[in-house]
Amino acid sequence: MIRKMKTQKIISHLWFDNEKNSVEKVVEFYKTVFKNVEIKNISRYGKAGQEIHRQKPGSVMTVNFSIENYEFVGLNGGDYFQLNPSVSFFVLCNTEKEIEDFWSKLKENGKVLMPLDNYEWSPKYGWVEDKFGVNWQLMLEESRSTKEKIVPSFFFTGKSHGRAEEAINFYTSVFKNSQIEGILKYTKDDKNDYAFGTVKHAQFQLEGQTFMAMDSGIENDFPFNEAISFIIDCQTQEEIDYYWNMLSTIPEAEQCGWLKDKFGISWQVVPSTLLNKMLQDPDNEKRERAVASFMQMKKFNIQQLKKDFEG
Repeated sequence: MIRKMKTQKIISHLWFDNEKNSVEKVVEFYKTVFKNVEIKNISRYGKAGQEIHRQKPGSVMTVNFSIENYEFVGLNGGDYFQLNPSVSFFVLCNTEKEIEDFWSKLKENGKVLMPLDNYEWSPKYGWVEDKFGVNWQLMLEESRSTKEKIVPSFFFTGKSHGRAEEAINFYTSVFKNSQIEGILKYTKDDKNDYAFGTVKHAQFQLEGQTFMAMDSGIENDFPFNEAISFIIDCQTQEEIDYYWNMLSTIPEAEQCGWLKDKFGISWQVVPSTLLNKMLQDPDNEKRERAVASFMQMKKFNIQQLKKDFEG
């Protein structure tokens, strides 16, 4: 039996174009949608690395926040990447009133991908892209399949279509405390030649956290990109080396702890507990040295980061 997570090892990271919608504005909106939203930490840009990040020193860089106890990091990163439905977040609802309340707020000035209605897999379900571009799948569950209320989901389309099962098998082999909980595939009864044999819906765990995945049932193309990535909070250099070696397949995507795997999904292999502590240090020069240090790295080197931080 899989041990449920005590702390969240894998954290969803959202990249926002702060010229249009800052992460601060996004979090304030989510406070009006969900009951339990908490800001954990705010970090700011410094002068170090400005030639790369091009942001005003002193402006907000990241906001660490949680929605219903699920942790996110939001970044004010500029207009480099656009959010799309390749990664969405299931919201598992207990009552019709709850799902209808979430739906009415999230769809405001957003885009409905699947209307809130009765479907074969749920008495009430809908898929909506909110006004900031984040995709949510709301589902009423008569009996909860997971204790988490928010669950990230991978959507395999375009060139990635048909690779959901391969990805699930790969990730559950890489991450500890992992298991496949169920895979439902398209069959002949679905009368869908395009999707036949691919994953209609799957649920699995990585590091005791629930994830979902599916292949698209129709032809469309929403490529995975850096707008949504997943932070792996590592405690040791050995752990960083392990995930880096197992996941990274595109050398040109390697920067500041970021990498891309063979499916095009982005990960950040980061000593985030240590890094957050450094970025919150009251000594501005130490903070600047830390940023200058990791901005030059591809894979994080903890020993070098500590050395540069102390000066």
